[in-house]
Amino acid sequence: MADETGLFLYGIVPSDVEPTPDAAGVGEPPGEVDVVRHRDLAVLVSEVGLEEPIGRPADLTAYQTLLDGTAEVAPVLPVRFGTVVTGPDAVTDLLEAHHEQFAAALDEFEDRTQYTVHGRFDEQQLISELLAENPDAAALAEQVRGRPEIESREQRIRLGEMIAQAVELRREAENRALIDAVGELAVRHAPRQPSDELDAVNVAFLVGVDDEEEFVRVLEDFAEQRRDLIRTRLLGPLAPYDFVSAHQLVE
Repeated sequence: MADETGLFLYGIVPSDVEPTPDAAGVGEPPGEVDVVRHRDLAVLVSEVGLEEPIGRPADLTAYQTLLDGTAEVAPVLPVRFGTVVTGPDAVTDLLEAHHEQFAAALDEFEDRTQYTVHGRFDEQQLISELLAENPDAAALAEQVRGRPEIESREQRIRLGEMIAQAVELRREAENRALIDAVGELAVRHAPRQPSDELDAVNVAFLVGVDDEEEFVRVLEDFAEQRRDLIRTRLLGPLAPYDFVSAHQLVE
């Protein structure tokens, strides 16, 4: 008996979008990317075995590569990673049932792309600044210096709490400063949860293509002003992953 297959869904696009001949999907070997159309909408798909495990790093990379490449040439509404349906009829039923929502979302993302700004504090520099600004923390640091952990446990815990609080407050301030610096160059912004205790900034921005060059310039200035304290990365252009929650009806 042949293995049962389904369709892995990547993203919803206008119906005139065509996958490139070299587009590779998830799975091992990578699936061939196809498109299922209904009215003026379509979904990028590839065939997968229903018993095939999906979720390897290579699968996530294939998913993101396809969506980010598509977003460079057309609006795309990412579908939650790992969504698999039984076949083309299920895809057309989905597009018909939510046509207005999907069409409105694609209109919103026309000529717009996501950039994500992620920065991480330099731990030693951050602690140095904290100790210079906070006499209580500096006193605790002096008390624990050179002493065995078991003898200075209480002071180390208090110092750790001070450092954690300082990181949180500084993170909030840096995220606000980042959003203020970008100003009207971003159509929307979406603060993201820290991925590490030393995260300094982590914000996604939806940017119009006409503003991309100036947006990148502003971000470069922001990063340069903080280069001793924060290691900043700009990721993009990307598909609008952080801006689809109101329209992402595929769970």
